[in-house]
Amino acid sequence: MRPAFLGLLAATLLLYLYDLSASGYANSFYSAAVQAGSTSWKAFFFGSLDAGNAITVDKPSAFLWPMELSVRIFGLNSWAVLTPEVLMGAGTVAVVYAALRRRFAPAAGLIAGAVLALTPVAALMFRFDNPDAMLALLMALACYFVVRAVEDGRTKWLVAAGAAIGFAFLAKTLQAFLILPPLAIVYVVCGPVRLRKRLAQLALATVALVVAGGWWVAIVELWPASSRPYIGGSQNNSFLELTFGYNGLGRINGDETGSVVPGGNGDNGGGGMWGATGWDRMFNSEIGSQISWLLPAALILLVAGLVATRKLKRTSVTRASFLVWGGSLLITMAVFSYMAGIFHQYYTVALAPYLAAVVGMGAGLLWERRRQTWASITLAASVVAAATWGYVLLNRTSGYLPWLKWLVLIGGLAAALGLVFAGRVSRRPALGAAAAGLVAALAGPTAYTLSTVDSAHTGSIPTAGPAGASMMGFGGGRGPGGGMRGGFGGGGMPGQPGQQNGQGRPGQQQGRQKGNGFPGGGFGGGVPGRTGEAGRGGRGGGGGAGGLVNGANVSSAAKELLAKDASKYTWVAASIGSQNAAGYQLATGHPVMAIGGFNGTDPSPTPAQFEKYVTEGKIHYFIAGGGMGGGMGGSSSGTSSRTTSWVESTFKKVTVGTATFYDLTQRS
Repeated sequence: MRPAFLGLLAATLLLYLYDLSASGYANSFYSAAVQAGSTSWKAFFFGSLDAGNAITVDKPSAFLWPMELSVRIFGLNSWAVLTPEVLMGAGTVAVVYAALRRRFAPAAGLIAGAVLALTPVAALMFRFDNPDAMLALLMALACYFVVRAVEDGRTKWLVAAGAAIGFAFLAKTLQAFLILPPLAIVYVVCGPVRLRKRLAQLALATVALVVAGGWWVAIVELWPASSRPYIGGSQNNSFLELTFGYNGLGRINGDETGSVVPGGNGDNGGGGMWGATGWDRMFNSEIGSQISWLLPAALILLVAGLVATRKLKRTSVTRASFLVWGGSLLITMAVFSYMAGIFHQYYTVALAPYLAAVVGMGAGLLWERRRQTWASITLAASVVAAATWGYVLLNRTSGYLPWLKWLVLIGGLAAALGLVFAGRVSRRPALGAAAAGLVAALAGPTAYTLSTVDSAHTGSIPTAGPAGASMMGFGGGRGPGGGMRGGFGGGGMPGQPGQQNGQGRPGQQQGRQKGNGFPGGGFGGGVPGRTGEAGRGGRGGGGGAGGLVNGANVSSAAKELLAKDASKYTWVAASIGSQNAAGYQLATGHPVMAIGGFNGTDPSPTPAQFEKYVTEGKIHYFIAGGGMGGGMGGSSSGTSSRTTSWVESTFKKVTVGTATFYDLTQRS
């Protein structure tokens, strides 16, 4: 089966590398940090947004390191930034295959690898510069190592699992710990050595986790705050506060100081502006098309696998495999379903390796037992579930390949009928029914995956599939303009070019008018819950996000202005919010300070600190516009707006095309 596996890997790489540069710098927030880390080792270590080391991104820096090393070698370009993400995606497919290949038939590993590679949200995030590609790879490795530990009881596998989870913490903080409970419980129950040794091994694994994830945290926390960048996303310049607040418990209970909206938990089914929470969240119109294509089938196969292995001995590796991958799937899905804080569709890529493994294991096990009536019927039921749910998801996207939903439904039902009798017919017809069932199950996600790789995705909140596939108000950037798609149109989210008067279009929603929604401007006039439409009134009036750019939209005249005497300054410019700053930094290659961090709400620098930087001649220009308004929650309480007011009343205004700058070396 090695040629088939190598073919799977090659196909995955070709699929994910296809037209990779179409997305440009993808999420310019992180690409700017990559640019900074490729020129400054200090920025590399801390995860600074700029080489001047004013402020970090709102995550640990480890996920940036592969991209930064790539850019150091190959120079700053889209391929250098995004290819490491593709390689991590292919690596995750390889890990899932390897995990199943050891205990199940090779075909089970191939099915799992194909399911993972063809999951729409996986195809999106393994071609994007967010932390999720590294997280998915390391979580898959942790599951693989725990299963290996159950095989032979060797301590090294548990230590490796702990190290993988610890390093994953440096990619996306506490999300890495979601699967710790099922992994630990499975080894305590199923480990092949004495209980005392099992507990000692878990203790060593915990030490490995703490060391792998804690060394960086300790250095950052002990480093004098005056000589390191401000910790972006925190309100007290503390990484621990960021970890347990904005990036931790705040994501669960919705109490996220410094978030894009104060009190973001709202009253929309417990999810507020981030969508309704509940057991069906992974299946709804906002999330379903990203990840849930085979989720009903996976749940059926997980139950079947546990039933089939219930009488095996305690140390059964087959049952432990279902418990490890299935437990990771269930606990992650449960947390995602009920978290009331910031939640984006692309987070669900974390489910993809677990889901793929469960589908592969379950299908492989039931196929081997197909001569038992219950097994063939259950296998057929999983195909019916996949085909029926595929029909529903395809039907949600109006006008998208209308013939495909019928092919999926009819083909799936026909294949299921054949599988019911698989144990009673010869191998060839049974294989034909199984192949037809697999095609029917994968046809829908494959179509959405192909649409995903054939589209550009930029901005902070990308979504997979064709336009209109996800109906969440905060849709992702798709298309060359790629800002916020639908939902809060007009003003939109920062980072991308757009239209005036709040008339956002898919992928192009940046208004330029003054807003009266949130303090200091805010979101534009979109309607939460719609995508693929122009923004039509609603929350706020645009404003604060007006004039935001990506690197491709900075005019040559503006580049020339900022480049003049750039070497004399620590920062060639400063701007409210990271997305505007990131766009100019990527365009010019020179550090641009992001006042207030991502949302413009971090209290860094304070007005007094900013005035000191200006007095010392460290900043040349101030870029007008940008950010989501000062004082939108957080302790900054208008810090950004006060800085803006001081600049506008003190320094000379310079207009270059449609962009406005203030020369901080010339008073008005």
